[in-house]
Amino acid sequence: MSGRPASDGRSHRTSKGRAPVSKPADDVPGLAARMAAARLLAAVIDARTPLDGLTDAENGHPQFRALEGRDRGLVRAILTTALRFRVTIETMIGRQIERPLPANATTLTHILHVAAAQILFLDVPDSAAVDLAVTHAKGDPRTQRFAGLVNGVLRSVARAKDRSLEKTLAATTDTPEWFRERLANAYGAEKARAILAAHRYEAPFDFSVKDDSTGWAAKLGGFVLPTGSIRLANLPASVPDLPGFAEGAWWVQDAAAALPARLLGDVRGLRVADLCAAPGGKTAQIALAGAHVTAVDLSKNRLARLETNLVRLGLAAQTIQADLMSYRPDDAFDAILLDAPCSSTGTVRRHPDVPWTKSPEDIAKLADLQARLLRRALTMLKPGGTLVFSNCSLDPLEGEVVVREFLAESRGVRLDPVRRDEIPGIESFVTPEGFLRTTPADFVFSEPGISGLDGFFAARFVSTA
Repeated sequence: MSGRPASDGRSHRTSKGRAPVSKPADDVPGLAARMAAARLLAAVIDARTPLDGLTDAENGHPQFRALEGRDRGLVRAILTTALRFRVTIETMIGRQIERPLPANATTLTHILHVAAAQILFLDVPDSAAVDLAVTHAKGDPRTQRFAGLVNGVLRSVARAKDRSLEKTLAATTDTPEWFRERLANAYGAEKARAILAAHRYEAPFDFSVKDDSTGWAAKLGGFVLPTGSIRLANLPASVPDLPGFAEGAWWVQDAAAALPARLLGDVRGLRVADLCAAPGGKTAQIALAGAHVTAVDLSKNRLARLETNLVRLGLAAQTIQADLMSYRPDDAFDAILLDAPCSSTGTVRRHPDVPWTKSPEDIAKLADLQARLLRRALTMLKPGGTLVFSNCSLDPLEGEVVVREFLAESRGVRLDPVRRDEIPGIESFVTPEGFLRTTPADFVFSEPGISGLDGFFAARFVSTA
């Protein structure tokens, strides 16, 4: 970002008048929400705090939890937009400022980004976004002297929107350079551009159903994907209010996330472990398929959510809270699904904070953890049993590299290549090595908003020991 701030708050006045006089947040409708948005954006960008934790209804940031439900929704919309289009927003703002802002002016930057996200991408009147940002700046001792700059810059951004936004979007990729480079190295420049373009759209809503996909697609107003999941472009109501929720006919699960459990094959009557199981979509799939499921997870709270979901769905599983590295089952399992912790770079459409909160160092650490968990999972498997390893990362270091090294270093196990014909719709997702690899640039339909699926990796093994 570039520009020289006005130190007296007056040199960026416009023909539309002076900046509003500061008032307490409680006295200015909408101000508390914008202040919370800027505060949480700072936590994401400056402290690399995941957005989901900050906006959790029960355990989130106090400033967020203090808001009414409607304002919470607005804050989430502002934040996901500000993160999804961060580079574009920064570019649009930077063009209106002549010299760089002070290096320590992070609070000012976040106020500008929150307002610009509304001006450029949300259905908020430009004047409201500008006035609230200026009031916010005037009320914070760190930014009081920049109130005039905020006023002038944001009004200039609003005026430039129609002539410059589309060109700016075409010239940017809205992602950190490290992430863009890793995607290009992994997938090639063209596929990387397609993935990054998909990240600019919110993910559609996918559902796994117990049965009758066609019937439930009609009831929910969606369509059936080639893999059998149901997809909706937009939710017509909150999830609990949709037909079939109360009676447990379906659960929310991205189409890609629904594939690894199906790679276990016929599990009827078998003892199957779902490791790192919460929130439970894969556990539900395995239980529905007729297995005796043991769901293991480190988090007590996440396991509680899994158990609640199973009760609603009318499905059963044994749940165990444990660290996998120390967990010792009484008997070995016939099959195991290990959906390992990862960088979540395959879920950027749902979690646009991920590229801004993760780093290459995080990916390396997580890949090491995955390798250790994979070796540990193998010790819990019966001879001849099936082990499926998966995660929602786009990075080969967390997928293909982990598996190749595991096979090279481990005895008593072999790769069981995924076949292109074993699940309808996955033909293009099977790699020459027999791995499963999906990206947000796959499943291209008539519109970007209903296309794509989460980035996922999966590999299947058979114990030979």
